[in-house]
Amino acid sequence: MSSPTTPASTPLRIDDLRQRLRALGAKPCHEDRVLRSWLQAAPLDSGARRRRAEDFLPLGVRDDLPALQADLDALAAVRAEHPGGDGSARLLVALADGQTVESVLLPRDGLCVSTQVGCAVGCVFCMTGREGLLRQVGSAEIVAQVVLARARRRVKKVVFMGMGEPAHNLDNVLEAIDLLGTVGDIGHKNLVFSTVGDPRVFERLPRQAVKPALALSLHTSRADLRAELLPRAPRLTPDELVELGEAYARATGYPIQYQWTLIEGVNDSPAEMDGIVRLLKGKYAIMNMIPYNTVSELGFKRPDWTRAEALARELHARGVLTKLRDSAGQDIDGGCGQLRARSLADPSQPLRRMPRP
Repeated sequence: MSSPTTPASTPLRIDDLRQRLRALGAKPCHEDRVLRSWLQAAPLDSGARRRRAEDFLPLGVRDDLPALQADLDALAAVRAEHPGGDGSARLLVALADGQTVESVLLPRDGLCVSTQVGCAVGCVFCMTGREGLLRQVGSAEIVAQVVLARARRRVKKVVFMGMGEPAHNLDNVLEAIDLLGTVGDIGHKNLVFSTVGDPRVFERLPRQAVKPALALSLHTSRADLRAELLPRAPRLTPDELVELGEAYARATGYPIQYQWTLIEGVNDSPAEMDGIVRLLKGKYAIMNMIPYNTVSELGFKRPDWTRAEALARELHARGVLTKLRDSAGQDIDGGCGQLRARSLADPSQPLRRMPRP
């Protein structure tokens, strides 16, 4: 969708939708009502009062509703859906310009969304980073992923951990978070902003009306190894990252979720476990230890689950709250970026095409 103020090549933002409605005579309450209907996949006359659109929306807005709905529907569509045995489902989502991103329906009413097509950080163990950054995902496109998911199941938690680095698309991500945390009726601590660590995150997030929970990709306690694993991440040392995270945790009242992708022979040594204890013991933090989701093209190995359990128990016993988490979609070879990579490599392969629900 484009407008006189939005070139077709510019990803659509929530503010563009609000400006369109405002130009048609909408007030903020009307804007919220229309956006809430879209985001919750509910008719405009739903709710306790069940007022008809003609009773509360300006005529210009009512007349534009069919065209607006068509434009919203065109933002994103599910090209393929791969259900996993763990209750998850990986969605390959086609955007209006033909680019694709991935979303993941998670067990327990969660959803993981993408914020960029590709990624500029270049984490060496991640498939997404291999193609670099192709473009930003607009805030309306981010929210459209939630709309697609809600058409399939209930969504009460949204994590920004899919393709892309949210800190590199900060305005769009924060705009989406603001909408989801207000008219989207998602609790603020159930909006999880995942980042490799960027000073702008720690400047901007505390000033937001909707303050999301924060997940920081740590992966190692060694600054030199972190520079190798995350070659284009900001040069914050693990100590500096934890210090910034702790300040945000205390300010918001939400513990920081530290992400540790456990890779055999890379960051599973006794020295690294000592490093985790040094960094996180006594901090308002949760260590999410996630055994690597094997990507055959990249050459890293997933550790044995029994060993991962032992490491998690050790950290917990040493005073670090640790949760061992299995990456969703193990049984469908669904590491982030793999569905997109396979579809680009061979479009003839039978990605299961799904009709709109």
